[in-house]
Amino acid sequence: MDFLRTPDARFDGLNEYDFKPNYLDVDDTEGGTLRVHYLDEGPASATPVLVMHGEPTWCYLYRHMIPVFTTAGHRVIAPDLVGFGRSDKPVRREDYTYQRHVDWMASVVRQLDLQSITLVCQDWGGLIGLRLWAEVPERFARIVVANTALPTGDQPMSDAFCAWRDFSQMVEPFPAGRIVYGGTTQKLSEAEVAAYDAPFPDERYQAGARQFPMLVPNQPDDPASPANRAAWEVLRSLDTPVLTAFGADDKIMAGVDKIFQKLPGAAGQPHTVLPNAGHFLQEDVGPELAALVNAFIDRTG
Repeated sequence: MDFLRTPDARFDGLNEYDFKPNYLDVDDTEGGTLRVHYLDEGPASATPVLVMHGEPTWCYLYRHMIPVFTTAGHRVIAPDLVGFGRSDKPVRREDYTYQRHVDWMASVVRQLDLQSITLVCQDWGGLIGLRLWAEVPERFARIVVANTALPTGDQPMSDAFCAWRDFSQMVEPFPAGRIVYGGTTQKLSEAEVAAYDAPFPDERYQAGARQFPMLVPNQPDDPASPANRAAWEVLRSLDTPVLTAFGADDKIMAGVDKIFQKLPGAAGQPHTVLPNAGHFLQEDVGPELAALVNAFIDRTG
């Protein structure tokens, strides 16, 4: 599989981001390997908080939350999905499939031998992370669902999502930083916008960012629909504690939290809709969200 690797210099001196990079290799499914970047912060002996980003962000998204977790004594694992951040970027859009993304992140979890995981997942971090939970539920202690979904294509996507998908395919060039800016209520500085652009020196690096919106199942016969339906069957059988925390100003995910609140482990939890928070609530209310997660861990530990 042909891929590009963003030069390290692109990540020098980023605003409020001073974390050591870590790497491991995953099978590209074509006889080669891809390098995946991840952050590993806090005590190595502590149970992990696995934070998963989505489109078109990277682990920079969690920079305001990681210190809140580590100060509370937690270990934080923050991977960059393949095609994003400091992870390798296959050059062909066809190389990106939903199943490959699940398999690549499953490899990360296995290689790091993560146990008793607290999953914090947003956007595509949920579409992938919730599949991981269904595949190896014994590794997960609790789940925080934040502005994400696990679609099967059996229900029509919202008008807001369809508008975003159309925009993502037509806009030239693909403005990753400005997309994140538009999905927040507090708005980003120019330095923060630049940090979200950093992984993409030019459009050749953006195949994954372009392809992700097209991988969301939106028809019952989508290639990922059977696997997502099967995942839902597993999730409905589990009593793993589940907390939803959605942004009040996220138009794309509005109301999806109610679906997750029907899961057995969601009963009795203090589900939250956070005011003054958009789709990228880690940017708008990151420390507040991290505090909610810490309290959830303490309550269900």
